[in-house]
Formats: sequence, structure tokens, C-alpha cells
Amino acid sequence: PEPVDIVATAQADADLSVLVEALTAADLVTTLKGPGPFTVFAPTDAAFAALPAGTVEDLLKPENKDKLVAILTYHVIPGAVMAADLTEGQKAATVNGAEVTITLEGGAKVNGAVISATDIAATNGVIHVIDSVILPPM
Repeated sequence: PEPVDIVATAQADADLSVLVEALTAADLVTTLKGPGPFTVFAPTDAAFAALPAGTVEDLLKPENKDKLVAILTYHVIPGAVMAADLTEGQKAATVNGAEVTITLEGGAKVNGAVISATDIAATNGVIHVIDSVILPPM
């Protein structure tokens, strides 16, 4: 298939529907359709479902938009970082401003979240699918 932007790529993946809903609620769709490039660590629907009951519903409320934006931008790194570029103990500044840490022992992880699918190409960056939602330091 012809590559499309990060948002359209996520929309085409049935396992990323909660992420797409969250990006929409956070008004980040326009940003992630922008020129980028961006690297997105995309939690699956199962990852969002694993959060404590009611968390996702709360985050999607308009009054919690700032918190939602903070969490989602913690999953985005400026630039296109392919799986082969990841190194053990690598620190990467996110769009949120806080850093994530990459580990490779026993399989690639970001802040302990397993990277289950890598290098999903988009016209404005790359998506790596992860198995849990990573939360920025408060």
C-alpha cells in the first residue's frame, strides 16, 4: 500500500483505534499529519485497556485534555528513529519534553513497554507498536 501519514496509518490499524480516538480528543491529529518527521510509540487498544478501569474514559473528557496531551506527546519523538537505530540505554527526548529510555536486552522496550511491531513507515515518520501505555514523570 502507498504510504500515508502517521494518523492515517494508525487509523488503518484496527489495534490502534483507542490511540486515534485519543489523538483526536487531544487535538494532535493536525500535528501528526504535519511534515514531521515523527517517531510514534503507539500503544495498542489492549495497552489502553490494561490501564485502571475508567482511566481512558477520564482522559478523553475535555477537562482532562492537558493531561491527555502530556501522555500522548510522551509517546512521540521528533525525527524518524528506526528500530535499527535504537541502542541499549539510549535516552530520547519526547515532544512532551521528558525523556524515555530504550532497552534492548530480552527484546526492544521503551520505558519497559515491549515494542511488538517496528518500522511501520508513514510519509512523515515511523510507528513502533508498544504493549503498554507509558506515563510521563509527574
